[in-house]
Amino acid sequence: MTSHAVLAIGANIGDRLAALQGAIDLLASSDGVRVGAVSHVYETDPVGGPDQDDFLNAVLIVDTDLAPQDLLAACQAVEHAWHRTRDVRWGPRTLDIDIIAFDEVVSDDPDLTLPHPRAAQRAFVCIPWLDADPEAHLPIDGPVAHLLSHLDTEGVRRRPDLALVIPGAVR
Repeated sequence: MTSHAVLAIGANIGDRLAALQGAIDLLASSDGVRVGAVSHVYETDPVGGPDQDDFLNAVLIVDTDLAPQDLLAACQAVEHAWHRTRDVRWGPRTLDIDIIAFDEVVSDDPDLTLPHPRAAQRAFVCIPWLDADPEAHLPIDGPVAHLLSHLDTEGVRRRPDLALVIPGAVR
């Protein structure tokens, strides 16, 4: 059975754009994962955590034959390939991949809470998600466009000079 998942990707250490594109490339080459859409690239102020550089962020819409925990393992393998460490909570990272939603699954599993518990409060997730899917809907919380209307978007800036590509997609 194929499921629909929303992934938020971000990086604020090193070549941030290369990390985002690398995440897309590795996910697209993973068994059971097909990247269907990718948002524009946004530069965003860090939220929470220590003082750190700005992030580049994007959202991917994927179709997957994997179970949620298996998709999480695939995402963590991609993070590991980009030398992601988890030394400081909400600290700087070479690559971060969060599963925002997985179909209509609602779960409070401590390893993978679905939908993502802070997605509805994060403009750096909601803005690119609407790029990738104008009809975006967050389980429990509702239409992403409505959620976004209540968020401060000042720290989220579109970077029209940067673009991400889905491997094999026709331009």
